Amino acid sequence: MSNPVDLKAKVRALPAKPGVYLMKDRLGRIIYVGKANSLRKRVSSYFQPGRDRRVHPKIKALIETIADLDTIEVKSEPEALLLEGKLIKQWRPRYNTDFTDDKRFLLVRVDFAPELPRFALTRIRKDTRSRYFGPFAHSGLLRKTLAQMRRQFGVLLGDASPRKLPDGTWQLYDDVRQELYAQTNVVTTADYRARVEAACAFLDGKSREWLGRLRTEMTSAAAKQAFEKAAELRDLILALEGTLARTRRFERDRTLLRPDQEALDALQLALRLPAPPRHMECFDISHISGTYVVASMVHFTDGRPDKDHYRRFQIRSFIGNDDFKAMEEVVGRRYRRLAEEGKLLPDLVVIDGGRGQIAAALKAFIAIGVEPPALIGLAKKQETIIFPDQRAPLNLPLRHPGLNLLQRLRDEAHRFANTYNADLRSRKLRESILDDFAGLGPVRRAALLEHFSGLDRLRAATEAQLQEVEGIGPKLAAALHAFLHQAPPAGALPA
Repeated sequence: MSNPVDLKAKVRALPAKPGVYLMKDRLGRIIYVGKANSLRKRVSSYFQPGRDRRVHPKIKALIETIADLDTIEVKSEPEALLLEGKLIKQWRPRYNTDFTDDKRFLLVRVDFAPELPRFALTRIRKDTRSRYFGPFAHSGLLRKTLAQMRRQFGVLLGDASPRKLPDGTWQLYDDVRQELYAQTNVVTTADYRARVEAACAFLDGKSREWLGRLRTEMTSAAAKQAFEKAAELRDLILALEGTLARTRRFERDRTLLRPDQEALDALQLALRLPAPPRHMECFDISHISGTYVVASMVHFTDGRPDKDHYRRFQIRSFIGNDDFKAMEEVVGRRYRRLAEEGKLLPDLVVIDGGRGQIAAALKAFIAIGVEPPALIGLAKKQETIIFPDQRAPLNLPLRHPGLNLLQRLRDEAHRFANTYNADLRSRKLRESILDDFAGLGPVRRAALLEHFSGLDRLRAATEAQLQEVEGIGPKLAAALHAFLHQAPPAGALPA
């Protein structure tokens, strides 16, 4: 680390050539990067006597923090301009960031905390919970863009005063102004937030389009040796790139930290639940023409799969093809057990199916004497929500976040049931090879499969291990061992 005398000597020794200078603090951290047509002239200007009385407070603070500096010589000022931008982007020095984020340009801020997010103009980043777009250099064009966006997407700007109606919906504008906009004036919270997402995508596209235009303008200004203009455009580009990067982080964090909170809130509103359904369970029945009938139950916590609570069932109460009986059985088994263990029921139970399946599930709750939680069916043909009471079926918009969450839940239950069905069918098909071995009745065949937990371990067993099963003597064990290890017929698939 240099002392002030060394620093002044280093400044006097700088060449009168183009380049980039890097200011460092006492810990050796780069705190500012600048460019110069003459390094000696530009850097020495920071240390002129009496300068601190004339400079901006931020620059004064920078000068007081400088403890050392490095320089990089280049061939021309345009090269210095490009290198300066590259190093600022690489090091993100404290004072460059302060200057870049100065209050010269407008930002668009969207705060997602309120029930109805609004779009407002600001020159300061107030928090990390909001999403920002910009900066935008031309305020007039930006205001026109927001006005266009309000008409096109039906979103609120900062001056709006929406009114909540008795049924929980919102009237966005008064009766006179609503005729100015293309979208409906009365909306649910979920519908409005879908509009906000569409408007954000529009602004994001505008930002990227603006970024491309700025880069073209900066290159043109540098070619004309209008370096001050090029530097200003370069700063704006860096600020806009920073905003776009923050936007990506914001979206990622919103997904990681509150993955489906908006969907849960929207579902609560659509289904008139007392609270967002943090714990949801969904049932699905799977079979092939009435054979290998199985059921699945998947559990979502806070809108995400919670696989520790997944369950799968084989149907015990009957043989054949009856989805309604199968649904009644597995729902009853699931919630009888939870009740006996004193565990909480989920906030919402979803049945894959229509009126018949939902009636079967309700019958199961009545049979076990358990008060059902919120219960709905989801009929796949029209994605219709069926209620167990007298409420009319509900069809939500296909992009409704609550419906999309129900679809993910239902599709996961369907996948889990089909996987179990396929596993069971494969196991049964492989085990059917024992039907070809003479001398094994159903009792001893079942005993073997139960003892070895399937055909694979049975096939790997020695003759001595086979004799450990009741009813399997030395002669039968030897014959069975030879049968299980014989070569398959030509063209046959392996069992």
